[in-house]
Amino acid sequence: MRELKGIYTIWLRDVKRFWRDKPRIVGAIAQPALFLFVLGTGLGGDLVKAFAHGGFIPGVQDYVVFIYPGIIGMTLLFTSVFSALSIVWDREFGFLKEVLVAPISRSAVALGKALGGATVALFQGTLMLVFAPLIGVSLTPGMVIKLWILMFLISLSLTSMGIVIAARMRSMEGFHMIVNFLTLPMFFLSGAMFPVKGLPSWMDYLVRINPLTYGVDILRYTVIGFKEHSVSGDLLVVIGFGLVMICLGVFEFNRQE
Repeated sequence: MRELKGIYTIWLRDVKRFWRDKPRIVGAIAQPALFLFVLGTGLGGDLVKAFAHGGFIPGVQDYVVFIYPGIIGMTLLFTSVFSALSIVWDREFGFLKEVLVAPISRSAVALGKALGGATVALFQGTLMLVFAPLIGVSLTPGMVIKLWILMFLISLSLTSMGIVIAARMRSMEGFHMIVNFLTLPMFFLSGAMFPVKGLPSWMDYLVRINPLTYGVDILRYTVIGFKEHSVSGDLLVVIGFGLVMICLGVFEFNRQE
C-alpha cells in the first residue's frame, strides 16, 4: 500500500504541474497544429496529383489526412520524452534527493514518473483529436477508446525512454541536446510525414529499428484504416519496447546515489 501511495503521489505531482502550466498546454497544442495545418497544407498542394493517382496510399486523397496520425504520434513523442526533464530539474534543485530517501522503493519513483508523463502525453494526444472534424476525419466513440489505449501504451514507452536518459543527465542543457538528437530522427523516420515503402536501404533500416514507426503505423490504421505492418507486430514492438525501457528506468533509479 505504501508503494502504491508513493506511485500515486508522484503521478499526481506531475499531472498537477502540467495542468497549472497553461503556457505549456498552449504551446503543446500550437506546435502540432502548425505542422498539421501549415506544413501539411503547404506540402499537400504539391502532392495533390500524387494522391489523385494513388501514388501514396489508396483511399486517402488528402495529405493532411495522411499525416494526421503522424502528428498525433509527434505530440506523444515530444510530450512524453520531455516530461522526464523534471527529473533533471529536481536533481539540480535538490528535490530528487528528498524523493529518493523517502520510505518507498526507487522502483516506485520510476513508475510514478513514467505514469505521470504518460498521462500528460495522453491528455495532449486527446486534445489533438479535436482537430479531426476540421480535416474531414470521422472518429467514432469506439475509435476514440482504441486511440486512448494505444496513445497511453505509446506514451508510457516513450516516457520511460526519457526517464532512462534523464537518470544519467546532470544538466538540463545536456538533456536537451541528447533528446533533440534522438527525437527529431525518430519523428522524421517514423512514417509520420511520408510513406515508409520504397526508401533507400540505409533509411529503410533506420525506419525499421525506430519504435515510433510502429506506434504511428497502428495509430494510422485506427484512424484511416491503412497500415504498413501487422497490428499484432505493431503492438508487440510498442509493448516490448515499453517493458524494456521501464526496466532500464527502474535500474537507473536504483543506481542513483
